[in-house]
Amino acid sequence: MIERYSRPQMKRIWSDENKFAKWLDVEIAVCDAWAEIGVIPRSSVPKIKMARCNHKRMQEILKETHHDMTAFLGSVSESLGKESRFIHLGLTSSDVMDTALSLQMVEAANLLNQDVKELISLIAGQALTHKYTIMIGRTHGIHAEPTTFGLKLALWMEEMQRNRYRLAEAIKTIAVGKISGTVGTYATLTPEVEEKACARLGLTPAPISNQVLQRDRHAQFVTTLGIIAGSLEKFATEIRLLQKTETREVEEPFEEGQTGSSAMPHKRNPELCERISGMARLMRGYALTSMENISLWHERDISHSCNERIILPDSCILLDYALNIFKGIIVGMKVFPENMKRNMEKTKGLVFSQRVMLALINKGLSRYKAYELVQRNAMKAWQGRKTFLNLLKNDSEITASLPPAEIEALFDYQYYLRYVDEIFQRLGLTGSQWKKKATASKPTTLAPGSL
Repeated sequence: MIERYSRPQMKRIWSDENKFAKWLDVEIAVCDAWAEIGVIPRSSVPKIKMARCNHKRMQEILKETHHDMTAFLGSVSESLGKESRFIHLGLTSSDVMDTALSLQMVEAANLLNQDVKELISLIAGQALTHKYTIMIGRTHGIHAEPTTFGLKLALWMEEMQRNRYRLAEAIKTIAVGKISGTVGTYATLTPEVEEKACARLGLTPAPISNQVLQRDRHAQFVTTLGIIAGSLEKFATEIRLLQKTETREVEEPFEEGQTGSSAMPHKRNPELCERISGMARLMRGYALTSMENISLWHERDISHSCNERIILPDSCILLDYALNIFKGIIVGMKVFPENMKRNMEKTKGLVFSQRVMLALINKGLSRYKAYELVQRNAMKAWQGRKTFLNLLKNDSEITASLPPAEIEALFDYQYYLRYVDEIFQRLGLTGSQWKKKATASKPTTLAPGSL
């Protein structure tokens, strides 16, 4: 199932083959830097660049050495002649591993950035489509005042734009290399070698390091992925709530032939959204682990490295998976405007309570008195006796300040949509810059009791 939604590129980025290829890239970049400053012969570089790591041979050496870097170096050395003595010159394992890991994280982050960019575009398109699709807004799960489904989606789009900015900042933080020796003092290297090697790899040298790159960098990266996953869970949870049978305002895609239950043929469960919620929980666990990795003993221990072999690949693969699932949900979701209108009318006009209260205040009543009068009638409407509008029109204390015609005029759903265009303009949601063009339907007048 994961292959259906994950990009194969992400799996390749975190493969052993790509990891060892990155190790070799670092080793060659350092040799190139040594040659440039005249420490090793320039004539040796072309041969060094032909070096290869035989993975099978590496595994054989690993059984003896129990150290993956020495096994790697043994395999690489066997592919060279006398030039093998220049490989790993002055380096410690973490110079290679951490710098290569940065290359992997940047590569993965760029792929995730593309996922996020695509999702933003898809959400924007749906927001424009449903710009005026009126629905009830809910606070604490209870009907509040009208909003539009387009505004809900625009909110998601803007949150994903913030996530894209966070990801860009995290990429800057992890796009660093470290080639400074066993405790970061360049005792067997030079800062110049580090600068030249990192430049060849497209990384910035860490201004200072000890034996490793500091793990606050990695924690920022993983927690950023956790935040993005949290946003996806928020969106998915909203769809799950709107898909409830009693509500049925939105549904995630349900394909022909798909089944929701082995026992109940009628079931159309929001299983994709539920899957995203479950993965977000796992992502938060990875984020916590990454923060635990910040504190290492002295110049370095390896308490971080074993779990990083899990949390870094998994967090990237999981988020790529979740982003691609949610892109499919946004494209294929079903929206039911008539159900939205019907649900909005369930409270018999109570959504206008604040507007009536404010009108009474404008007529000179104290806020306390206006609230009391409106709430008194609202509670009767909750009990299902009459519509809120009729109750207000038959309350002499209210009609003494607000004539029935003025009360009726307050029950206008379009009042709540007055600034929809302005909000969309503030977000730059005009349609022209988004890949998925959408034509927003114009709002229609909804008279009280017409839904």
